[in-house]
Amino acid sequence: MTTRICFPLTTRGNYAKVKSTLQALQKHPSCQAQIVVGGALLLERYGEFEALIEGDGFTISERIPYLVEGETLSDMTQSAARCTAEMGQVIESLAPDITFVVADRYEALSLAQAALCMNSVIAHLEGGESSGSIDDRIRHAISMLSELHFPATAGARETLLAFGIPDDDIHVVGTPSLDQLPDINLDDCSDVTALLDAQGQGATIDLTEDYVVVSQHPVVTEYEDAHRQFVETAGAVRALGLPTVWILPNLDAGAQHVTEPVHDLINDSTAPPVRAVGGLPFLAYAPLLHRADCLIGNTSSGLREAAFLGTPVVNIGTRQHARERGPNVAEATYKSENIAAAARQQLEHGRYDRNSLYGDGHSGVKIADTLAAFAAKNEQTPNTIKAPAA
Repeated sequence: MTTRICFPLTTRGNYAKVKSTLQALQKHPSCQAQIVVGGALLLERYGEFEALIEGDGFTISERIPYLVEGETLSDMTQSAARCTAEMGQVIESLAPDITFVVADRYEALSLAQAALCMNSVIAHLEGGESSGSIDDRIRHAISMLSELHFPATAGARETLLAFGIPDDDIHVVGTPSLDQLPDINLDDCSDVTALLDAQGQGATIDLTEDYVVVSQHPVVTEYEDAHRQFVETAGAVRALGLPTVWILPNLDAGAQHVTEPVHDLINDSTAPPVRAVGGLPFLAYAPLLHRADCLIGNTSSGLREAAFLGTPVVNIGTRQHARERGPNVAEATYKSENIAAAARQQLEHGRYDRNSLYGDGHSGVKIADTLAAFAAKNEQTPNTIKAPAA
């Protein structure tokens, strides 16, 4: 019997977190991966992710174009509703036995809701963590809907146990994006330079010299303050005076407010050189992050991949405030002088030792083996969903 496992991917980070699992599943002939692409990954401004996935030898089974263009709270709500409906149709068509949901974005809850209603077993990656904002509630809600749990840390496991989730259903695996790092030449920035030149806007940045990276997302529960928060970070970039690669945020409510402060930097001849880009595949992002003097923003990548690489980080605001972190992270409020001061301290410190809080780089194999074992154990009670007749 073949167990069908559906992997819905909706953001640039999703693919990095499932690639090694997809590769490892190829060694389990009893498991069939179904890749579904949707959301921002269907938008040209974020790069050609479909071509990247297919270039890695995978087949895309379905597409879910659920995004309502715009970055308001209402737009996000409508997108979430459409995502549930679209994913329900995909599950009806593909009839997956397991739906693999990644992390804690708003559409992740939509995907889990569709799987729940369609009787597809839910496997959840990176549950049990605490951060802040709307993400905590989404993440914990998905955990309560799921049957299989793949937290990244032992601390996250304890949280899941406190929710009453059985220990046998919890498998600590780390963050799977780290699995790709040994296969990447982290000192070679030729690919990311080419992508920045082709897809970015603003000044040309020499990645062989000093530079910082900014990756900041709007905090949905602080929607009214998003513009000021981006302005404060832009002010810190001015104060630092270093060349900057600014990675634009995902399409969340408030993301539109980044446009003005970034364009002001780009168009100001007295500001440091700034290059803005919509998104980067992990193979390009990893060398960029590795060689950066500092990462500034509120992305979980600063706590995960940057810790593993030893890159100094300034974490701004509340978006990650309760998430576990290594010594490479300094905290800052949304004040330009506070961000700049923290960044200067990190620049003076320089690189940190590797920290394995979020894994050892072997997550994908652990996840694939667990999925295959779960499938073998439950093959006597298969999913009741049937694909529609041709």
